Amino acid sequence: MTRKADAFCIYIDTSFQGPVAIERDEHEMPVVYPTREEAEREIAEVCIERLRQFLAGERDFADAITVEEYVVPVTMLPAGAIIDEDGNIFPREGW
Repeated sequence: MTRKADAFCIYIDTSFQGPVAIERDEHEMPVVYPTREEAEREIAEVCIERLRQFLAGERDFADAITVEEYVVPVTMLPAGAIIDEDGNIFPREGW
């Protein structure tokens, strides 16, 4: 069943769990963005901060320029959960 995405989340690929939504709010629910651009801007802001840390000598260069985060369209479910196009639901147990 194909769902129409109504929000976007920032994901990262992990060795153990595969792709996961990486941001959580104060209630441990996934952080969602209303547009792809807003999610992309969040990734860009984090990248800029990493580069500032490199310039200040607080982070090495390879770590500062590595971007592992990416944007995934998701559908909002009741009570703040999300489901992505691969059927992954967050939060999930062990989250």
